[in-house]
Amino acid sequence: MNAVLHRPTTLAEAFELLERPDAMVLGGGTAIQILLKQGLLAATDLVDVARIHGLAQIHRADGRTRIGAMVSLRQVETNPVIRAAAPLLAETCGRVANPRVRNTASVAGNIAHGDYRLDPPTALMILDATVHLASARGTRDVPAREFFVGFQATAVEQGELIIGITVPDQPAGSSHAYAKKSSLGENDWPSASAGALLVGAGSDAGRRLRLGLGALAPVPRFVEIDVSGLDRAAAVDAARSAAEPLLDPIPDIRGSESYKRRLGLVAVVDAVTEAWR
Repeated sequence: MNAVLHRPTTLAEAFELLERPDAMVLGGGTAIQILLKQGLLAATDLVDVARIHGLAQIHRADGRTRIGAMVSLRQVETNPVIRAAAPLLAETCGRVANPRVRNTASVAGNIAHGDYRLDPPTALMILDATVHLASARGTRDVPAREFFVGFQATAVEQGELIIGITVPDQPAGSSHAYAKKSSLGENDWPSASAGALLVGAGSDAGRRLRLGLGALAPVPRFVEIDVSGLDRAAAVDAARSAAEPLLDPIPDIRGSESYKRRLGLVAVVDAVTEAWR
């Protein structure tokens, strides 16, 4: 049976629809439509939130950028406010699939999909972003580092939808990089990915390295290490040592567990080396 498509214009309407047992939010639809056609998802009602006022806005204040749920990945990639305030996020979103997908997929729909191979979560975790959820019961905030709770599972509860993401500005003087390794094609899911942010790059004291890892475990991973007093080679070694225990890759047609483990460490080395520029 085909799902019924609803297009509410207010959050209240959306909340009412989401109280139905098999209702699903449609926020871009690049992934959910494929999964429905493949029979991997079942929904009686699809709730398209694109017409709800305020969900497609970008607003920056007090050193933070609020990105509405329906802002596309392409907008995140190209928006001058985000590029200036959180360039790591803009660049990482620019590596998702291809321009056609990025123009359609929303930032909230992307993370709500919950796939462990997603690109944006690496940057969102590194930047200590917050995901804003809402339902008929009220609102709540979930740190991006706690949003992915299991294999293709997120903190979004029944009846909830993502209404936005707040991203703090990158620390002044920091440097960053994102390394994505794909085995089947440039626009395919990564076999391994790593984002790096070096904070306090201009001094030896208080220098911190934040790492986000994608496609290398059932959920995206995050770790932060102190690299004060280290040169680049030593920092790369420290990053490898910190990342290695977090690797728990899932074998598939893109590579075996051992292959992805080795490739993951290559991604870490490349990201840290580039961030240390």
